Amino acid sequence: MAETANITSVDAIDAFRAALIVFLSKVRPLLEETSGEIIRVRQWIEEDQRRHWDHQFRLRWRKLEEAKAELFTATMSKLQEASSLHTMAVQRADRAVREAEAKLAMLRKWSRDLSDKADPLLKQASQFETFLTTEMPRAVAYLDRVIETIEAYAGVASPKQGGPA
Repeated sequence: MAETANITSVDAIDAFRAALIVFLSKVRPLLEETSGEIIRVRQWIEEDQRRHWDHQFRLRWRKLEEAKAELFTATMSKLQEASSLHTMAVQRADRAVREAEAKLAMLRKWSRDLSDKADPLLKQASQFETFLTTEMPRAVAYLDRVIETIEAYAGVASPKQGGPA
């Protein structure tokens, strides 16, 4: 067994250290972007789309009530033609209201599903980001110390190897 290590270069460790730094500089923004996208989707579903379909429901409900009132008026005035047109208008408005209700129900489901599926993944991403921001800088610092130690060792070992025999 040799008493000394024959280390001539720290290039591999230095290259790994550089690759680790590049990796860290690329992965942090990606994790932040991923979290941001999930937050934006959640906001779009829970706020933007919810507000839109609540508004649509109210508008469509108003139109349904107006169509029902017109049908009632036409029925009372005994206008047979107008009554069938008004009946179709009520049916159309009723379908529109049911569509808005279905959209609102779908949004509630999407909101639940998004929370159920995304929250555990966000937690994992957050833990990974914490790991990257706390442990990886320590790893880079450790690699710096390893490189310094090996270079110091190589500097001490070189004169012994090159000395008189």
